[in-house]
Amino acid sequence: MPVLTPAKKLIYALGNLSGNGILSTLSLVYLPFFLLEVVGLRPALAGLVPLVGRVVDAFTDPLMGRFSDAVAIRGERRRPYFLIACVPLAVSFTMMWWSLETQVQWVLFLYHAAAYSLLSTVLTVLLIPYLALVPEMARDYDERTSLQTYLNGAAIFGVMAALAMRPLAGMLGEGAEGFSRAAAVFGIVAAACWLAVHGVSFERPEYSGRAVKMGVVEGLRSVYAHRTFRQLTAIYLSGRISIDMVGAMLLPFFTYWIGRSEDFELVMLAFLVVVIGSLPFWLKFSQGRDKATVFVIGSVWWLLMQCLLFAAQPDWPRWMFFVVTPMLAVGYAAVDLMPWAMLGDVIDEDDLNTGERREGLYNGVFTFLRKLAGALAVFVAFLLLDLAGFRVDGTQSQNSLLAVRAMASFGPAFFLAVGIWFTLGYPLTRARHNEIISRLTDRPEP
Repeated sequence: MPVLTPAKKLIYALGNLSGNGILSTLSLVYLPFFLLEVVGLRPALAGLVPLVGRVVDAFTDPLMGRFSDAVAIRGERRRPYFLIACVPLAVSFTMMWWSLETQVQWVLFLYHAAAYSLLSTVLTVLLIPYLALVPEMARDYDERTSLQTYLNGAAIFGVMAALAMRPLAGMLGEGAEGFSRAAAVFGIVAAACWLAVHGVSFERPEYSGRAVKMGVVEGLRSVYAHRTFRQLTAIYLSGRISIDMVGAMLLPFFTYWIGRSEDFELVMLAFLVVVIGSLPFWLKFSQGRDKATVFVIGSVWWLLMQCLLFAAQPDWPRWMFFVVTPMLAVGYAAVDLMPWAMLGDVIDEDDLNTGERREGLYNGVFTFLRKLAGALAVFVAFLLLDLAGFRVDGTQSQNSLLAVRAMASFGPAFFLAVGIWFTLGYPLTRARHNEIISRLTDRPEP
C-alpha cells in the first residue's frame, strides 16, 4: 500500500485548492458583488440563487456518495471521477460569470440559478469521491488530522485565489466581460489540479471489494440514525454557517460601513495568511488531545474576537483592521479543520456497526447538509438586508448599516456558541476510536 508522504499529501490537497477556490469565488465575489453590482439582481433574489442549487444537491450529493461506494470503474470507486469531471468543471464555472443582455429580474435569476446548479452538480461528482478517499488513505487518528491539515491549508490558498478574481477581472476587461475572461482562466487552472490529484491518490483493495448490502434509502436511514454522526453534523454546520456568514458579509461590511471596499482583499489576505500560519499550531496542539476539545477551544477564541468586530468604526486607522480581523483567523483555523478530521472516525464506527465502508454516502450527506445550511444562512442574511432597506445603488439607511454590522459580527458569533453547545458530551473520543480500530483489525474479513 502506498505511503502518504508529505509531498503526496501536498499534491492531493490540490483538489481542495481547486474546489474551495471555486466555491470561495462564489461566496466572496459572485454572490455579494457580481450578482448585485454587475448583474443587478436584488439582494433577496441573489441570496435565493444558491438555495436553488441546494435543491439539486439534495438529490445529487447522497446519490453520488452511494454510487461511488457501490460501483467500481475498472476496479476503483473514487479516482475515475477526477478525470471524468475536470473539463466540465472549467466549462460550467465560466458559464456562471456570463451576464445576459437584459435587466428583467426573473430572467437573470433563472439563468444564474440554472448555471449555479450545473456547477454545483459537477463539483459534487468531483468532491464527494475526493473527500471519501481521505479516511481510506489515512486510517490513523492523528494521520487523518495531518492529511486534513494539508487539505485545509490548500483550501485557504483557494480562498486567496478567489480574492484575485476582482482584480484579475479588472485587468482583463470591463464589467461582465472581464469577469467572464477571468473565470475561464480560473476554470482551466482548477481543472488541471484534478489531473495531479489522480496521479497521487490510491484506493485500498480491501475496501473496494466490499459488497454493498443496503440500498440508497435504507442507507440514508441508517446514516441519519447514527447518533454520533448527527452530533458531528450539528457541530460542523454551526461552524460552517459562521464561516459562510463571514464570507458573505465582510465585503458589504467594508464597502458600506467602513467605506473602503478596496481594503477587503488586503484584509482577507492577511486573515488567510494567519489561518495558514495557525494550522501547524493546531495540528501540534491536537496530538494527544480529543478533536472535539480542540474544536471548542478554537470556537471560543473566534467567538470572542468576532464580537469585537461590531465595535469597528469607519474612522479607525487602517492598520487596526489588519490587526483585529486576522485575530479571528486563529480560531477559524481550528473550527474549519477539526470536523472533517472527525468524520473519518465516525465512518470507522459505522464500519464496526454495519460491516460496510460507506465513506461516499457519509461525505455526500455531510456535504449536502453543509451546502444547505450555508445557503440558508446567506439567504436569510441577504433577505434581512433587503428588509432593512439595503440598496446597492443608493445611500444606506441607519437600519441597513446596522444590519450589515450585526450580521458581520454577532451573526457568526451566535452560531459559534451553538456549535460549542453541541460539542458537549461528544462520544467519539481518542480512546473510543482506538478501541474501534482494534476491533476492526481483529474482525475477520467478510
